[in-house]
Formats: sequence, C-alpha cells, structure tokens
Amino acid sequence: MGHLTVADLMTPSVISVQRGTTFKEIARLLSESNVTAVPVVDEGGRPVGVVSEADLLRNRSTGGARDAGALMSHPAVTAEPRWNVVHAARVMEEHRVKRLPVVDAAGRLVGVLSRSDLVRVFLRRDRAIQEEIVEEVVTRTLRLSPSSVNVEVSEGLVTLSGAVHSPDTVPLLLRLCQSVDGVVDVVDHLSHETPAEDARPGTAPTTAGKEDGTSTHTEWGELP
Repeated sequence: MGHLTVADLMTPSVISVQRGTTFKEIARLLSESNVTAVPVVDEGGRPVGVVSEADLLRNRSTGGARDAGALMSHPAVTAEPRWNVVHAARVMEEHRVKRLPVVDAAGRLVGVLSRSDLVRVFLRRDRAIQEEIVEEVVTRTLRLSPSSVNVEVSEGLVTLSGAVHSPDTVPLLLRLCQSVDGVVDVVDHLSHETPAEDARPGTAPTTAGKEDGTSTHTEWGELP
C-alpha cells in the first residue's frame, strides 16, 4: 500500500539561520516568511536547534539572549524523509514539539514537517479511503472476497461489517485499516463464521454475540 511519507508532506527548501543570527534578524525572517519557527544549522547545514516565536517572546521577559545560539531549543529533534506520517506524529507527541526539521542521510536539512502538514492527511476523501481498503487491504493483502467484507467510510470513520472465516483475520484487518492514510478510527461490526464443511456430524450452529452486541459469530453446539 502506498502510504504517505514525510517526504510527501514536508515543506522543502526551508529558511534556516545559524547560531550567530541576531534576535532582530530572526524576528524579521519569521514575520516576512509567515512561519512560526526556523531551524538553526551549523556550517555543514545540519540542524542543531530550532528558534520559535515562543523562544523570542520568552527572551523578551527574561532577557540575555542576543542570537540564535542562545535562543534556540536544542538539540534539534529531526525526522527522515522515509518515515511514515504515524511515526512522525508519534515523535512530535513524545517530544512535545510542533515541527520537525527533516534531514537527509548525511544529516543535512532538506525540509520541515509541521503539525499542520500532518493534518492534511485527514483531509483525504472518504471514497479514496474506501477504495484503498477494499482493493489493497481486503483483496490484495488478505486475499478476501470483496463481497465478504462491507466497508463504509464517513468523515474518515471506517465501519467494517460482514463475515470472515478465520478469527485471526479480524484483528489483522482492523490494524491494516487503521494504518491507511486518512483513517480516523475503525468500527468493528465483523462476525466470524465457521465454514459449513468444517461442521462435525450431529451438530448444529448456534449464534453468539460480542459483549457490546454489535456483531455476532457462529459457534457449533451438540444437537439434543
């Protein structure tokens, strides 16, 4: 499945500053470029920190910092172009940052990924999400019949219903759907049915529901 990566969403060719860039120069760059932060790079173009509007405002009250080297938050938490968006979002959350400088294999700055860039993933159309789940997840990856699983998508919320023969398939299907770009959540209304040819002689099917009553599965009990 072709999931979006950091390289697909990042802003390339970003503005950066060096340690010696002055307070006023940084303020001017932020204003003119309409951005809220800039990476600070060394002589080799490798990020060493980030200066944000919050850093500038904080310095106004505490004073003392006159250049990027003194103002910046460091070390820089960076991302790689090949990362998927889920991993990038997790790193942002863990480090409580709003943006990630993106670096190449040599550690040089090649772009910046912001939280607003990640939000764009969830603007994906419901029809595109549904088609990827049916064609890539259900049919190609799990090799299930498209008619066995019904996929409905509304505002990024995926609802799965229908029946699958293997109980192990359900959690795998849920995980794969959750990883599809643009999916907000997945609702499980699937049921598990034992194939009729596996039934033992002298038995009959009984139906048992999930605890929440949202779906059922077929079990086999002894005939009276």
